[in-house]
Amino acid sequence: MESRFLLELSLILIATKVLGLFSRKFHLPQVVGALFAGIIMGPAILKLVEPNNAIAVLAQIGVILLMFSAGLETDFEQLRHSLKSSLVIALIGVAAPLAGGFVLAFCMGQDMMKSIFIGVVLTATSVSITVETLQEMGKLKTKAGTAILGAAVIDDILGIIILSVIMSVGDDGVSFSTVGLTLIKICGFFVFALICGFGVYRLFQYLSVKWGRKRRLSIFGLAFGFLLAYLAEQFGVADITGAYIAGLILCNTKAEEYVEEKNTVLSYMFFSPIFFVSVGLATSFDGINDSTVIFAVLLLLVAIMSKLAGCGLGALLCKFTGSESLQVGVGMISRGEVAIIVAAKGISVGLMDLSLFSSIIIVIIVTTLITPILLKIAFGRNN
Repeated sequence: MESRFLLELSLILIATKVLGLFSRKFHLPQVVGALFAGIIMGPAILKLVEPNNAIAVLAQIGVILLMFSAGLETDFEQLRHSLKSSLVIALIGVAAPLAGGFVLAFCMGQDMMKSIFIGVVLTATSVSITVETLQEMGKLKTKAGTAILGAAVIDDILGIIILSVIMSVGDDGVSFSTVGLTLIKICGFFVFALICGFGVYRLFQYLSVKWGRKRRLSIFGLAFGFLLAYLAEQFGVADITGAYIAGLILCNTKAEEYVEEKNTVLSYMFFSPIFFVSVGLATSFDGINDSTVIFAVLLLLVAIMSKLAGCGLGALLCKFTGSESLQVGVGMISRGEVAIIVAAKGISVGLMDLSLFSSIIIVIIVTTLITPILLKIAFGRNN
């Protein structure tokens, strides 16, 4: 291992904690400080830490731990009751940015396919930032928090389906075999998770009685989280969705409290800070000019308002209060690493050029930074 990497890890942990405490002084979620730490130390400003494969791997572990923890903390009964509302919120929350992104890009002179793809990028929701903020504020188990998590999982599935349709469009039109295979794989994963989940739930109920608060219980729980994250990817579903479902399976077992306690220490101490810094490290101002900035500002407005209005309207239709609907809408604004991955895929197949990618980066940076702040304001209305 290079000694430089050890120095980078030290800088990351120190900077995230110091700036996190600084954020808290201004009554902001600490995750805002962690995100700024990545921007300040990364290529955009000081260039103290460069993105590399090692940081990327640790960051991926961090987001998996974060979503596994979110699953463990979920109120399963409330999630079950909000399943219908989560579906409605996700459907409108995908349709609104898809339409908004398409109309804006098309009016700005982009061709049909590139315009559609811009809309597809805007449908992506990065719930990891929201999860960390809600955990910090103690609001993850609220009605709005549960709806956000449920809608985000459905949002992820809808995004995969739409992306598959766009990627399968060629000279002869849509390849229905490709889209059909994607749908079968997604359904297959959830059927597998349901069957597997029943067995694992019974096993952990038994082991928690037999072993009590033994470290092996938390190790097996974490291993299950990683396993389901891996299997989700094999079925074409995001690994963070698999990790969340793994936590959801264990959330009602007697082992939940102990597994969550150990997982939180592991995540909070090391992996989560690296994940949030990695988002900041991805920030780059290369290729940004006046026209890019103008398009980015307009795209940012569409990105914010489409999720805020779309998901908020979905919540209102499902009998949420005005305050709860606002909280749901705000919680779905962040795009984060999900949009980066989708946009990068677009570049690789020629559906997006570097100038458009620069605009997307600006949107990602701003939505990622403002979501924790807006969540603090939205939930503070009820305090």
